[in-house]
Amino acid sequence: MNAEERRKRILDILKEEHAPLSGTELAKRLKVSRQVVVQDIALLRAVNKNILSTNKGYLLFDDGSAGKVRRSVCVCHKDEDILDEFYAIVDCGGRVLDVVVEHEIYGQITVDLIINNRQDAIAYVEKTRDKNTKPLNILTDGVHYHTIEAENEETLDKIEEKLKHLGIWLRSGK
Repeated sequence: MNAEERRKRILDILKEEHAPLSGTELAKRLKVSRQVVVQDIALLRAVNKNILSTNKGYLLFDDGSAGKVRRSVCVCHKDEDILDEFYAIVDCGGRVLDVVVEHEIYGQITVDLIINNRQDAIAYVEKTRDKNTKPLNILTDGVHYHTIEAENEETLDKIEEKLKHLGIWLRSGK
């Protein structure tokens, strides 16, 4: 398989998958090195293929936002409240698309999360613990934003109410 065919196959694999795939898994399926996959992904991104690199692997981002609504919420909490925050969002029918912090030196830092359910939330928390890392909100004393998505405005309102009840909601918008 030549490079062009391989990149087409990467897109096909990512289209078939509903969860992120690691570079190692893609490399195994294509019988190439992980570095080749990383280079191919970079080339695909350069031609406007919407491939996200998440903490769980690569994901072809079909935002599926047709008919869905989004809202940015500003929250503030400690590390031990992350699961409660994510559960409040996903249990109400929302999904967490990203986390954003406004750093006084580096400006806006955005990382895609794609938390769709409790399992994703648990996996995120476990990975931060296993890798001995801290979430981005450590840079801003716990203050951060999430873009959340849901089927309708009422669901977003319900999510905000739940975050307020937890005492972590600050405001909507950036």
